[in-house]
Amino acid sequence: MSKKSDLGRRGEELACDYLKKKGYKVIERNFLKPWGELDIVARAPDGTLVFVEVKTVSGDPPLFRAEDQMTRDKLKKFRRVASLYAGANEKLFNNKKGWRLDLIAITFKGDEHSILQYENVV
Repeated sequence: MSKKSDLGRRGEELACDYLKKKGYKVIERNFLKPWGELDIVARAPDGTLVFVEVKTVSGDPPLFRAEDQMTRDKLKKFRRVASLYAGANEKLFNNKKGWRLDLIAITFKGDEHSILQYENVV
């Protein structure tokens, strides 16, 4: 296993813990299909279905911000995969709240980390 995949897995664990502390219910993790992946599928406290992309970097200082990894092409693919998932799982959300795309950016500096959540990244 590579350092990059270890870092990503660690970031996703922290993101799930972070969301749970904020009252989210994690429904699914690492939904993987040949046409794309969703890191986390969760329900927000208000009932909104939330698809979460987790981006993680490390370094002191890091070479770039975690959120800078969310390129236009990655965002387009993220939106497409979430839309297909939502269409196939309509029972998971109600029409009043719908669904949204969030980004969680995690930066490790030594043993410490910071977490930023961006709601409605589209």
